[in-house]
Amino acid sequence: MAQMRRQSLVKFDAPLCETIIETPKPQGSEVLVRIERCGLCHSDLHIQDGYADLGNGKRLDTTRGMTLPFTLGHEIAGVVDDVGPDAPKDLIGARRAVFPWIGCGKCRDCLNGDENLCIRNRFLGVSIDGGFATHVLVPDAKYLLEYDPVPVDMAATLMCSGITAYGALKRLVDRPRQRNLLLIGLGGVGMMGLALAQAMFKQPVSVADLSASARETALKNGAAVAYDPTEADVVKRILKETEGGFDEVVDFAGNEKSMAFATSVVGRGGKIVVSGLMGGNFNLPMVQWIYKRMTVEGFMTGTLEEARELMALARAGKIKPTPMQEEPMTDVQKWIDELRAGHVVGRIMLCN
Repeated sequence: MAQMRRQSLVKFDAPLCETIIETPKPQGSEVLVRIERCGLCHSDLHIQDGYADLGNGKRLDTTRGMTLPFTLGHEIAGVVDDVGPDAPKDLIGARRAVFPWIGCGKCRDCLNGDENLCIRNRFLGVSIDGGFATHVLVPDAKYLLEYDPVPVDMAATLMCSGITAYGALKRLVDRPRQRNLLLIGLGGVGMMGLALAQAMFKQPVSVADLSASARETALKNGAAVAYDPTEADVVKRILKETEGGFDEVVDFAGNEKSMAFATSVVGRGGKIVVSGLMGGNFNLPMVQWIYKRMTVEGFMTGTLEEARELMALARAGKIKPTPMQEEPMTDVQKWIDELRAGHVVGRIMLCN
């Protein structure tokens, strides 16, 4: 029997290490995918840590229900190596991206098409073994998306940073007032958001990030203006330049400082969509909610239908490529450390 190599979490808050098992045989409608690429996402760090930061010294335990060793990684693209008896045989050899936000298939949310909201979910690399390996077992062939002629790196990253950015931006599309848009946080998801926003909106797209190199990259990739949130009087300057603030804001960082910045620069009647998971706590005087008539919506990942919409946009050539860097799968821990230290612009794509 062929062997499968995995970069596994064997202990929380500890480095990943290689584990080797027999390659699983797909059952029922399962599909075995040989992994060509898997993107490294900021949420992988929270899973490795075993908690998310709730602020004020409190933590959300993310270890419940997880059995170690566990394989992280959810931005997956590869080749179908084998299929179960109930899956289409002609898929073998096909190159596909893998939609990882898989639900139980039986609850109200799943039956409504909202598998990404399922409490008993089977998210790849989050609840069941994912893509930091040579192979991954996918519960059903319907979660495989054809991506040709999109490059394999982009196809993989569309399944998380892409679908997160697309879903967050989609929640701003039908708003009546659309003068301007601000994206906060230019990691892998934020950079993808910048590429998508230019395809989805007519208004100029501004960005904000603490990193000068990220701001510079964003300007080269189509941002109209790039703000440094730490600059003196930056809020006053923004309110003047935008004539009252931004109608629409997406916070791709999701921490106390990014949200404080978002609420200070959102215009009256504006909306903030928060999809970052950096964590912490956030306070706002009640009067501000009313005075600004603001809307704040939390968002994380999209549906299978939204993944198909996004892939159709990409295949039609409507999405500009975002900064990506290919690295060997065996070096995943090194790149986790670099990402944690804030040394990564764009996306690290791990290759087998």
